[in-house]
Amino acid sequence: MALALCLQVLCSLCGWLSLYISFCHLNKRRSYEWSCRLVTFTHGVLSIGLSAYIGFIDGPWPFTHPGSPNTPLQVHVLCLTLGYFIFDLGWCIYFQSEGALMLAHHTLSILGIIMALVLGESGTEVNAVLFGSELTNPLLQMRWFLRETGHYHSFTGDVVDFLFVALFTGVRIGVGARLLFCEMVSPTPKWFVKVGGVAMYAVSWCFMFSIWRFAWRKSIKKYHAWRNRRSEERQLKHNGHLKIH
Repeated sequence: MALALCLQVLCSLCGWLSLYISFCHLNKRRSYEWSCRLVTFTHGVLSIGLSAYIGFIDGPWPFTHPGSPNTPLQVHVLCLTLGYFIFDLGWCIYFQSEGALMLAHHTLSILGIIMALVLGESGTEVNAVLFGSELTNPLLQMRWFLRETGHYHSFTGDVVDFLFVALFTGVRIGVGARLLFCEMVSPTPKWFVKVGGVAMYAVSWCFMFSIWRFAWRKSIKKYHAWRNRRSEERQLKHNGHLKIH
């Protein structure tokens, strides 16, 4: 069983690495980070679909059955995601592209998935955490691509930012709190699994503070820009011309 899991993770790692190499060849004029973020975007979309199917259709429901035995589909998805996180963590360390908080997030994710695979249980809630964590990932990558291509300061950029902040707050913080509560009050999960859940939720709050600061600064900037436009419009309507300072 352990050998089979290791082979699945190894195949996943090789698959993500091969995809990255392919993107590098297809985007030779772009940076390595461009290709890595394409891999991240691909994993995000794929993991959202798979984890949503597991949580909402295949089951079991994570809010009522935390700590339940892993299903075969959960094992496959966790192995697929573990290979990705190993790839991405290695990439981030090699290129020194991320700070300590993101590295801590990736490390906790890897340890949490390994723990669920070794125990043969708690894949239900780990899969739910995967869904909540990856739900905002495509939006984060879209934001970076918009900035790189010079289209970030647009209506599309504003929509992406709004959806990212709203989903992160509502799902990772709001729904995440409910999931953590169900995990803590249930007698089934192991105590160290609960500790891991608390650690992941604490990391989400660290991200949340940073996101709220960004949203506040952007909102204030947008408000001042709107007031300036209104002032210029009133001045033009009143005098027939703009006052040049």
